[in-house]
Amino acid sequence: MPICDFEDCESRSTIVSRLSPNGFLVSSGNKAYSFREAYERFNYCKKCHDRLMVEVWSRVRSSGTKNDDHVAPTAV
Repeated sequence: MPICDFEDCESRSTIVSRLSPNGFLVSSGNKAYSFREAYERFNYCKKCHDRLMVEVWSRVRSSGTKNDDHVAPTAV
């Protein structure tokens, strides 16, 4: 099993996600016919994945500006 993609984490990953460590979807750059092909995959340990999800949902729920160019993880 690969190591967690979070910086400074050496734990073995147990979860595969399309969300980057920054909490965004990252295009694979390939011509894609499905969601699975369109976005890169990242590996996380449970602790780091839980922290990532808390950060993502906090950002989605916040009333701050939503004018950035990133696709919301809930849009897919």
